[in-house]
Formats: sequence, C-alpha cells, structure tokens
Amino acid sequence: MFEWNETVQHMIDWIEENILENPSLLDLSKAMGYSPYYCSTRFHEITGMTFRNYLAGRRLARAALDIRDTNNRILDIAIKYGFSSQEALTRAFVDAYGCTPAAYRKEPVPIALSNSKVVFFPEHYTKKGENTMSKTLLTTPNIRIEHIPEHKYIGIYDITATDYGSFWNKHDCDKICGIIDSMSHISHPIVTCHTAGWFYEKSTADKQSVKKGYFYGFGVPKDYDGIIPDGFEMRNVPASDYMVFFHPPFDYLKDCSEVMSRVENLAWNFDPAEKGWKWNEETNPDYQRHYPEVIGYEVLRPVTRLT
Repeated sequence: MFEWNETVQHMIDWIEENILENPSLLDLSKAMGYSPYYCSTRFHEITGMTFRNYLAGRRLARAALDIRDTNNRILDIAIKYGFSSQEALTRAFVDAYGCTPAAYRKEPVPIALSNSKVVFFPEHYTKKGENTMSKTLLTTPNIRIEHIPEHKYIGIYDITATDYGSFWNKHDCDKICGIIDSMSHISHPIVTCHTAGWFYEKSTADKQSVKKGYFYGFGVPKDYDGIIPDGFEMRNVPASDYMVFFHPPFDYLKDCSEVMSRVENLAWNFDPAEKGWKWNEETNPDYQRHYPEVIGYEVLRPVTRLT
C-alpha cells in the first residue's frame, strides 16, 4: 500500500513543476498514468486535501511570495497564478490571510502560507526488490567544523518533545511551516528557515538535572527587533564553533530513514576530545539541517577547544 505514498509525492512534485500551466486533474492523471478518480481518491486519502484545494492553496502561497519579494504588478501576479483578475486574488488573499495583497506588500506580516507537502513513509517500508540505501552508505565519520556567528532564533520550543516526530505530533505542522515561510525574507543566511534542533534546560527542582527538548523555526540576525509570530519565542544565541556530522545529498524517498539514523548515531556517540574539542551545549543549542536533495542531512553540535 505504501507505493501510493511515493506516487502521491510524485504528484505533489509534478504540481510544483507545472503550477504556472493551470494544471487540471486530467493533466495530473495523464502524467501519473492513473485515472482521474484514482489520482483524486489517493491524493485526498494521503494528504487530507482535495487536489483542487491543495492547488488553490499553493497558487495563493506562491503569489504571496511574489508579492513580497518582487515589484511586479499585483494584477500580473494574479494572472500568473491562474486568478481571473486582481479582485479575485484579493478576495482569496483576504479570506486566507486577513489582509489585502497591497497591505501585505507594504508590511509583510507573518501569515500561514500553504506549503508544498512532503509525504512521510513508515520506517520499515522499502520498495520491493530494492535495498534501503540506493546510493552511498555512511560508513566512515563525516565531520567538519563550522563557525556560526552570534544571532537570534525565533521558534517553537517544546521541552516535552525529543525529536521531529514527537514535536509534530503535538503541533500544527502546516500552520507553523506556513508562518515560517512567510518570514523567510528576514532569515539568517546560515541559520535559515526550517532549521530545527535540540535545546537544554536545567530542572527547576533539581539544578543538577538537565532536560533536552526540541525546537523548530528560523534564525535572524543578532540586531533583529521586528515581529515575533504568535506562539513563537525569540532567544539569543552566542557565537560558537560547531562540529557538523553530515551526509551529502540523497534520495529522500528511498534513503531518508537510513541516512538520518547513521548521522545521528555518529553525532550522539562521538567523543569530541578525539579532535581536541569539548561540547558547548550549556550555552548553545544543537541544530539540525534536513534538505535531502540540496545539502543532505546534518546534525550540528556546539564545541569549544580543549585547553
């Protein structure tokens, strides 16, 4: 049954590639090789949205980013993304985001953009006849040192979450990721949007006890003093060197679970003293970068030189 998860992911990718061509359900079915009924039924079953509503949300989100990031006329942007007129775009924009396109261009407030979805797969699922890893294996330590300057981080901090899965079991992924995307124009060039990680807090009852939580959000420059979205928190992060445990770009659909497992096993079990460092997690968080087809997967842990 999980073959359909992969097919729906291909549908989503196809929509992104063809969104300016006014794609229809019939066009999608021809590209996928399945009937419109099957495409429609499976898409709704796996994403929780109809093809029509998903496409409308993505068009509006892409139009919002063009309004924010370009000087193109709003009318031209409306036509580009399949709206019949500027008024039609304005009505949809106000209904979804509570402000007009012109007001948003003047002051880009946080809004919950409709993101391109990513279909998740059970960890045990592999395509019939294929190994879990289709390309290179992480068989030797892949480590580098990276310096991240002082900055601020705006995110959702959850001390009860331990990782990506437990975090999103309790938070609205679409809403939070949409808000983060709407703030991408102010993000830090290194600690970019959709960077996540782990933070550490001392117990109020036992000062010797430290709890590890999970956060998700984006970095901003150290002098940022603008809007903080509702439900988010901004924290100061000192400059630090980081030990980066990484795997290069890989095939998300086939290799994600295996790559993440290998990188994290390396990161959480490595002794930094082997390379003349010690952990610096009392003052700095651990970061997580997950862009499979671009940089791969990375876990960053702060370090200082051994004296």
